[in-house]
Amino acid sequence: MSLTIAMPKGRIFEEAVELLRRAGYDLPPEFDDSRKLIIEVPAEDLRFILAKPMDVPTYVEHGVADLGIAGKDVMLEEERDVYELLDLRISDCYLAVAGLPDTKMSEVAPKIATKYPNVASSYFREQGEQVEIIKLNGSIELAPLIGLADRIVDIVSTGRTLKENGLVEFETIVDITSRLIVNPVSYRMKDEKIEDLVDRLSKVIGE
Repeated sequence: MSLTIAMPKGRIFEEAVELLRRAGYDLPPEFDDSRKLIIEVPAEDLRFILAKPMDVPTYVEHGVADLGIAGKDVMLEEERDVYELLDLRISDCYLAVAGLPDTKMSEVAPKIATKYPNVASSYFREQGEQVEIIKLNGSIELAPLIGLADRIVDIVSTGRTLKENGLVEFETIVDITSRLIVNPVSYRMKDEKIEDLVDRLSKVIGE
């Protein structure tokens, strides 16, 4: 029984592939440049599905992938029925509240623009603030600049994008790393294979 792993494209994919190679998995060189959405690695009994980051937990929850690699931000936002097995400690970043410097939030229902409506509304509710959430899918930094929102909630890695757009951070919400997640049924049916993968990855994490 082979294992199917859903992975997001981009930075997490590159760092995860490096981690798997260090754990002794023989992934072919063309793996890195592939335009394919499904990559078979018969020698390792593995199959990879390349997906949008937000879709990875969905694929795992529905069982079309046994395992997935997803950022903690996606896990918090999506709240899918999957188990989190391992903090892979890759793709470090954090979720933060940002906006234009020296600006106060509106007194009445301040507007917050974000790709993470669930995380953002939970955070402001915990602060005792009633806010209006505006969901955007990209270029979140634009929202305060064009008067669409008082604040944004977004992922910050280096902080360069915020600086280049004249924005500042106000609060950090949560630190983010990528996690290995599993479908609960797969975990029962393919436990030996999955435990082997977890053991091998555990040994190389943080080396």
